[in-house]
Amino acid sequence: MAGETDARSLTRHRLVEQVYGAIFSEITEGRLPPNTRLIQDELADAYGVSRQPVQQALLLLRNHGIVRDAPRRGLVVAPLEASFVQNLYEVRGVLEGLTSRLAAERNPARAGREGPPLVAAGRAAAQTGSVAELIAADIAFHRFLGEIAENPIIVETAAPHFNHLRRIMGEVLREDETMPARIWDEHAAILEAIAAGDAETADRLSRQHIARAATVFVERLRAQEDAFAEEAKSRRVRR
Repeated sequence: MAGETDARSLTRHRLVEQVYGAIFSEITEGRLPPNTRLIQDELADAYGVSRQPVQQALLLLRNHGIVRDAPRRGLVVAPLEASFVQNLYEVRGVLEGLTSRLAAERNPARAGREGPPLVAAGRAAAQTGSVAELIAADIAFHRFLGEIAENPIIVETAAPHFNHLRRIMGEVLREDETMPARIWDEHAAILEAIAAGDAETADRLSRQHIARAATVFVERLRAQEDAFAEEAKSRRVRR
C-alpha cells in the first residue's frame, strides 16, 4: 500500500511539473503575454488535465514571481519590470565573472574539450531563430561554466535566477534578430579565455557580456513601460 501511495504521489508531482513547464513555456514564448488572466478551467482543458495540477502549478509560478495576484482578476502573468531586471543583472554580472574566473583556474582543459560543442549548438540555434532553442543553449552554456567552476554555492545561488532569465531573454529575442549572433560571439570569447587559463580576461569578458545584455534588456523594457503608461493615460483621457 505504501508503495502504491508513493507512486501516486510521484505521478501527481510529475504532472504538476509538466503543467508548470507548459504554462511557463507559453509565457516565455509570448503566447501568454504580461497581464494575461490565467483561468484554471481554461488551462485544464487546454492541457487535458484536472484543475488540481493546474492550481498547484499556478501557486508555484506565483511563488517564483512569474505570475501574480491582480485585484478582481485573479492570477495574471506578471509583467517584467526594468528595475527588477537591472537588479538581477547586477547580481548576475558578479556571479558570472567569478564563475568564469574559477573555471579558468580549475578546469581550463575541460573547458577547451567540452565547451566548443555548446558554442556550436548556440550558433546553430542563432541560425534557426528559435527562441526556445536559443534560451536552452544559453542556459546550457552558463550551467556548464558553473559546473567546471567547481563551486556548488555559486550554482545554488544562480539556480533561482534561471526562470527569470528565460523570461527576459524570450521577451527580447523575439524582437531582435541580430542579438543571438552577438551573444554567441561573446560566449566564444569567454570560453577561449577560460580554456587558455586566463582568469582575468575570462572574468572581465563575462562581466562585460552581462552588462551589455542588461543594457539591451533594460532599455527595451523601459520603452515598453513608457508605451504602456502612455496608452493608459490616453484611455483615461478618452473616458
